[in-house]
Amino acid sequence: MKFPEETEIKRMRKNLDLTQSELAAISGVSQSTIAKMERGAIKGSYEAVTRIFTVLEEEMGKRSRTRQAKDVMSEDVISIQVKDTTRHASEIMRQTGYSQLPVFDGVQHVGSITEYDILSRLQDGARMEDLSELGVGSIMSATFPIVNEDTPVDVVTSLLSSSDAVLVSRKGMIVGIITRSDVLKLI
Repeated sequence: MKFPEETEIKRMRKNLDLTQSELAAISGVSQSTIAKMERGAIKGSYEAVTRIFTVLEEEMGKRSRTRQAKDVMSEDVISIQVKDTTRHASEIMRQTGYSQLPVFDGVQHVGSITEYDILSRLQDGARMEDLSELGVGSIMSATFPIVNEDTPVDVVTSLLSSSDAVLVSRKGMIVGIITRSDVLKLI
């Protein structure tokens, strides 16, 4: 079995928010040995390295299974209204750095608009001037999936394989959004 370098122990441990003492307690390897391995001062025995990486991987697996949508969502849902212009949507995307926005009609989620939606219209021959004044509703794509805030992250991840974003709801109200970059922050 091939493991990462021993110096990766520190990065993995910190990602799990574990202290050296906590890792020592659950792995059965002394805290001082873990500290020396993290610094690269010593090479751990095969048995010690195996125990540490096995424990770290198991802990990562437990935590990824128990993480929920509310743990990774962005609460600030930047959106656009269906009657707003494509120019306004484009301005919001530029200002926020987002490449997709949920589209609402009041509080009802009715679609989505992405950079791709706008660019594909231009590629299809739409004039920039006409497109900029066009209402978002006339070029928007399908709605983003909506999940409850308690939905496991692995379910959200599978939804993101076919959607640019996932909206998160609490008691029927949209309270957050998750994009692929939010999930990548977990790695």
